Amino acid sequence: MTKYECVPCGWVYDPEIGDPDGGIAPGTAFEDIPEDWVCPICGATKDDFQVVE
Repeated sequence: MTKYECVPCGWVYDPEIGDPDGGIAPGTAFEDIPEDWVCPICGATKDDFQVVE
């Protein structure tokens, strides 16, 4: 699964881990995360994330 990095702070969303504290279950693809979800570290929106190569 594709990982995504938060551009402002560098936190990486790994779909295999999800964001349990943010209500995102492991195995959730980035595209399936609700639009109102924010980075757990800095509060950036999904638009502030980029694909990790």
